[in-house]
Amino acid sequence: MVIDLKKCVGCYACTVACKAENNSQIPEEKFWHRIFEVEKGEYPNVKKIFIPMPCFHCKEPICVTVCPTGASYKREDGLVLIDYNKCIYCKYCVFSCPYGARVPNEKEKVVTKCTFCVQRVDKFKVPACVETCIGNARYFGDLDNPDSEVSQLIKERGGIQFSEKLNPSVFYLPLKPINIAKPTKPKKTKSGIAKPTKPKKEKPKEEKPTTPYVPLGCG
Repeated sequence: MVIDLKKCVGCYACTVACKAENNSQIPEEKFWHRIFEVEKGEYPNVKKIFIPMPCFHCKEPICVTVCPTGASYKREDGLVLIDYNKCIYCKYCVFSCPYGARVPNEKEKVVTKCTFCVQRVDKFKVPACVETCIGNARYFGDLDNPDSEVSQLIKERGGIQFSEKLNPSVFYLPLKPINIAKPTKPKKTKSGIAKPTKPKKEKPKEEKPTTPYVPLGCG
């Protein structure tokens, strides 16, 4: 998934859509999808940035590693899911996830999390948060395909992960595109050989004479 921070307006439509789509699995007072609000600058030049936080479906999920029963698992397509029938509610995954994506369901005695709306993905539909986003700030596709829309956006806009820890599968497009500096070619002469450039010598600065300080009433 790719999220364009420049387009996100913090409307929380994604959070509501996630809750509506997966309501039977999410505890009543909790949410799978969160949005962090960050303020930058000082008055009067202040900006508020919204950072949506679904589960990152990490490529190296620690939650899968620590699960003693195999309830947490990673599919071939990269989705990290939970088999509720195998979950013993030990909460090892909750404590190990550095992004706080795991949500305990005390009533059902299982741990839940964002699934990228797997029930929709299996029907070749995009997750509810992507479909509902009013700013078209979300993109969903195959990160392993270099020609996919998400891969191209990451390449062109300098997409970044929230953190490199565990290699998340969610990328953010920064507010300003990151320019990748291209190496400059040496200038060619008539002979085809570039002449080395000599460093410019800086002229020493002339020190101006200072006027001596004379206290009032003296001299």
